[in-house]
Amino acid sequence: MTARATHSVAREEPAPTAREVWSLMSDVVFANVRRREASDALGLSFGRLRAIRRVARQPMSMGQLAHSLTIDPPNATVLVDELEALGLVRRRPHPTDRRAKMVEATRKGMNVAQRADEILSAPPPGLDRLADQDLRALWRILRGVSSA
Repeated sequence: MTARATHSVAREEPAPTAREVWSLMSDVVFANVRRREASDALGLSFGRLRAIRRVARQPMSMGQLAHSLTIDPPNATVLVDELEALGLVRRRPHPTDRRAKMVEATRKGMNVAQRADEILSAPPPGLDRLADQDLRALWRILRGVSSA
């Protein structure tokens, strides 16, 4: 009886589609518990945290804020009213449009935004275990996608 050599041919997996990659990226992002951690730690809904983080980066008009949060202007008004009552933002006159108001973060709001950023920027499990070259490659890829 002769010994028969069995050769296994390594099969390359088919390249994933952009839809499959996006789905996986979304799973990683949306499964991340940091949103809940930030909300619990700061006592604000994630929607309110999104708003305060936006105006902490740059004051904006009510319309710009609504657009950046993808909410209707009347909802932005209610949101800003609530944040203003908490002492996190203030309205001021728009420098060139008398009909518009600008929204800016107060010192307290800046502190809340900074703390939220610290919590939200903690990487999900596994990402910090990637090799440096993999992190650099992922960073380059994501930068390319975000600038497209």
